[in-house]
Amino acid sequence: MALVVTEDDVRRIALELPEVIEKPSYGTPGFRVKDTLFLRIRSEAEGGLVVFTEDLGEKEALLASDPATFFTTPHYDGHASVIVHLEEVDVDELTELITDSWLVKAPPKVRKDHPEVGRVDGA
Repeated sequence: MALVVTEDDVRRIALELPEVIEKPSYGTPGFRVKDTLFLRIRSEAEGGLVVFTEDLGEKEALLASDPATFFTTPHYDGHASVIVHLEEVDVDELTELITDSWLVKAPPKVRKDHPEVGRVDGA
């Protein structure tokens, strides 16, 4: 695996996406597209990066696919989001996760205005 990704990598990737701003969420760095949260860096004690998934089915698939990388807590029960252990992903996977989270949360007009932002897998 490549070098461990950092909070700076998260920030750089997120802020390269269209119409994204950084705004604290629960006292930690959060990233919003048109004021809708799509990404949050949890505190060091909590660990991880919260990303949003299309639905609970995708959440469960990610959790089952790689428990070393993806986890959740009772706080996120019933929510289409997972927590990512940053030390378990490389920059390419991180970029895909952040982009997919942006696609889930960006308003339809923003997605329409920025067709260049697409899923890495071509979906």
